[in-house]
Amino acid sequence: MLDSETKRRIDTARDILVGKVPDPKSQVEQITIALIYKFMDDMDAEAEELGGKRKFFTKEFARYGWAKLMSPSLGGHEMRDLYKEGLAKMPENPGIPPLFRDILKDADLPYRDPETLKSFLKIINGFTYDHSEKLGDAFEYLLSVLGSQGDAGQFRTPRHIIDFMVEVIAPKKGEVILDPACGTAGFLISAYKHILKAHDPSNRANPSAKPLTPDERGKMAKNFRGYDISPDMVRLSLVNLYLHGFADPHIVEYDTLTSEERWNEYADVILANPPFMSPKGGIKPHKRFSIQAKRSEVLFVDYMAEHLTPTGRAAIIVPEGIIFQSQTAYKQLRKMLVENSLVAVVSLPAGCFNPYSGVKTSILILDKALAKKSDTIAFVKIENDGYGLGAQRRAVAGSDLPDAATFLKGYFNVGRVPPRGVAESRDPVDNQAGVADVGRVPPRGVPLSDAGSGDPAYSNTQIVPKSKIAANGDYNLSGERYREGVTQHSIYPRVLLEEIAEVRMGETLIKGDLTGKGKAIFSADSSDEPWAFSEPTRLSFGKNTLVIGARGTIGSVKFPNRDCFTCTQTTIAITAAVERILPEFLYHWLKAFDFKTITEGVGIPMITVANVNKFEIPLPPLEIQKEIVAEIEGYQKVINGARAVLDHYRPHIPIHPDWPMVELGNVVSYSSGGTPSKANESYWIGDIPWVSAKDMKSDVLSDASTHVSKAAVKESATQIAPVGSLLILVRGMGLANGVPICELAKPCAFNQDVKAMKPHASVNSTFLRVMLKQEEPQFRKILETAAHGTLKINTDDLSAIKFPLPPLAEQQAIVAEIEAEQKLVSANRELITRFEQKIQATLARIWGCPT
Repeated sequence: MLDSETKRRIDTARDILVGKVPDPKSQVEQITIALIYKFMDDMDAEAEELGGKRKFFTKEFARYGWAKLMSPSLGGHEMRDLYKEGLAKMPENPGIPPLFRDILKDADLPYRDPETLKSFLKIINGFTYDHSEKLGDAFEYLLSVLGSQGDAGQFRTPRHIIDFMVEVIAPKKGEVILDPACGTAGFLISAYKHILKAHDPSNRANPSAKPLTPDERGKMAKNFRGYDISPDMVRLSLVNLYLHGFADPHIVEYDTLTSEERWNEYADVILANPPFMSPKGGIKPHKRFSIQAKRSEVLFVDYMAEHLTPTGRAAIIVPEGIIFQSQTAYKQLRKMLVENSLVAVVSLPAGCFNPYSGVKTSILILDKALAKKSDTIAFVKIENDGYGLGAQRRAVAGSDLPDAATFLKGYFNVGRVPPRGVAESRDPVDNQAGVADVGRVPPRGVPLSDAGSGDPAYSNTQIVPKSKIAANGDYNLSGERYREGVTQHSIYPRVLLEEIAEVRMGETLIKGDLTGKGKAIFSADSSDEPWAFSEPTRLSFGKNTLVIGARGTIGSVKFPNRDCFTCTQTTIAITAAVERILPEFLYHWLKAFDFKTITEGVGIPMITVANVNKFEIPLPPLEIQKEIVAEIEGYQKVINGARAVLDHYRPHIPIHPDWPMVELGNVVSYSSGGTPSKANESYWIGDIPWVSAKDMKSDVLSDASTHVSKAAVKESATQIAPVGSLLILVRGMGLANGVPICELAKPCAFNQDVKAMKPHASVNSTFLRVMLKQEEPQFRKILETAAHGTLKINTDDLSAIKFPLPPLAEQQAIVAEIEAEQKLVSANRELITRFEQKIQATLARIWGCPT
């Protein structure tokens, strides 16, 4: 358990670095390097206390020892120079473990300020290593700041979800445990802790358990394995495992989907949250997969199912496409799972990965031995995972996870009971699952298929025969589809879209038709105001037709509700058969659908009429449809109102006539940016946000769409603007609609179209940003037209802009008032999230929302 003092120290260390080190990943790297550096010195000190010898900071490396670094007689500049030299020299030390040597090999001090380093190392000096578990928990907390990683479909798995999966799978000391997309090794650490707890006599659930011997721990640690495609994640995993007591962690840089090098390695337990997103053009896997696919989520699940031992178990987080997608590869995968290894599906709420992603996920539980004995699959629905589903994910009471875990362990335990006359294992640890569940699961001798449709202690469960899942050949794994014994108003028949609507591709329009008034034409990328046309050449639609984007803005849904309109070849028109389905009902259903699950094409992604025709739509009676539409539109009005507040609120500073007028150039310092060479690929692989005109869309900027390396900053014209700087667009057509001004929440590099303004000490940066936004008319007067018609702002003209500036204390009071207003305005975002979830819940009542 992470103690508050350790957490405070980590937070303080990050706070010290914020102004000097560009992003969270770099902060983690700096703290990791410092902790390892001190850890080696602590181990040397411990060895001396026990009568041994130092092995890290010895001979010519003794001068870099931590105690010498922290000597009170050492000045700030001397400390900085000694630390930098130590970082450079220690990788040459033959006495340190290869893992530490690799970590320190590329270590660098990205700032030169000795006072910052002195404050930072003082905080690190307060860490103690008297208990490796405590240190490991501290490092895990540090890794949690990487939770915003969302590239390539990667998202940090919440700790409580990891622990739930591990509890259900119940790994044991002699088993090989693998995570083939391990990230920071969270699943492996949780599995390790689970086994230690199972062998802890102080654990009241296992009073007869025997603690693991050091030799058993060492053998067990060798069975923990992880792969990751990212060398950065591999390094963080290695450190995480080492700090949890793994002397020789087995984590390797490996592309699980395209390399065959480790194909013949199998595991008894696999735990994973693999990347969901496939790169453009799809994955190009080798030929040994049994399912031929190019989607990463399909290939990862296939890989894990194929790499379990005959008695192996797995828990895998998957996106909803795996559950119901109708494409051939998805169906083949589900068929293979149902027939060979799947024993349970756990549906998670859509907000589990907030604030990083709202993606809807489920957990597939595989157990090859149990699947052979059982002719049923358990479905569990989690509605409350113990945290609110808004962006903040605050803890709430009433989590379903404990009851769900109890149900699943009991369900699995019944299936594992040996035949009468066959002795059970004598290991109390191996028999612990299901002991507390007697009376809550079917008695011995009752087949699982007769176990009923749910558990009396936890109602969100059902047990479904495999034959029922396989009946129509699509092997759909949505539990709601098989629910029985509930009132008819919450379950409706599903029909194919082609049965209740006419689906047609838009037309290719002739240029001469794009004239005239009173008609409308819609494209996938058109706004609410469509183009005009004279007369449609072939297709004309009316009020009962919806339009969805088929290329470009795939899945954008519009309901024109016009008497006459047409649409382009980038769209698909869906005309509802109003005697069976309301177009408004169809509109809300389509808006909730994840069209990415049916996207095709390598070069130009698209959706086709054929795929859209095969949508399965739940079809309540028309009266029920009207009720559902009215309910959703009521929620939508609240959402629209909240969005209007967000769209129209603008902070305003009332001007007092006594405030002195100042010129902007007298209260800020400027710096110009640049673009690193595109020819040097290493410049464009890094952690430093790089801001161009397209990134300047918000008042407070915390990141950018592109990142550059430290080398790019050192070797090119781009510079780093610190927190509190203002970035102002000074060149580009973006100036036509106003002058974008951003306040930096984290250090960023920037290009030549942007200028950084660092306010002097007498100026509050937020006050300056808001005031300059109010002075928009002055900016319009100084706009110039450069070559090729590009708009620009001359620096001298910018500096000459005058604005009223009160004393700093008054600025701060004004900013405090504005920030209070903005908190109230921001509450509308939470309101939007909540009412969007209400819409999802309404759709879920008609057999589950398809997202």
